[in-house]
Amino acid sequence: MLGDCMDLLAELPDKSIDLAIVDPPYGIGKRLSQGAGKLKNSALQNMNSEWDVLPDENYFKELNRISINQIIWGSNYFSLPPTRGIICWDKKQFMPTFSRWELAWTSFDRPAKMFENIGNEQRIHPTQKPIALYRWLLQNYAKPGDKIIDTHSGSGSLACACHLEKFDFIAIEKDPHYHALSVKRLEELRSQGVLF
Repeated sequence: MLGDCMDLLAELPDKSIDLAIVDPPYGIGKRLSQGAGKLKNSALQNMNSEWDVLPDENYFKELNRISINQIIWGSNYFSLPPTRGIICWDKKQFMPTFSRWELAWTSFDRPAKMFENIGNEQRIHPTQKPIALYRWLLQNYAKPGDKIIDTHSGSGSLACACHLEKFDFIAIEKDPHYHALSVKRLEELRSQGVLF
């Protein structure tokens, strides 16, 4: 869906989504690019844009209202309640402008887990996460028949993972450029078919 997630979330009934897996903007692109000195010509320049705005508390209230469980990337940038169910993504790569690790907060009362990056994908979004990461999340945190939502779809990695893992999903993206790229990416994946 193309649109502002706050408008679209307002239309959803309470607890109508089983699992929200979201990667909202961290609001760090402009701050980091201004202080990056010699790194100013790096990937951080792509983050200094309209979409990199830290969500306010209303976003998290709406997310909690419409979903039963949540996985929220960038947990170290938001004021979220304590959880033992932290997920760590080890990117297994070094880029001077991005962290080697990313943390996700979860509503699950489970021990912390770690996913180690495998392979590389062509990037169409500066904060793109791999389809393999999202497939792993679905395999470990979703149940068959769950409805999944992504409020900041970006490159469409979660939509692709939901297709491959056979989950119903809602993917929302505000930026028309990234929305078009993610729709194209998903359509190309769908045209290939799923063998198993």
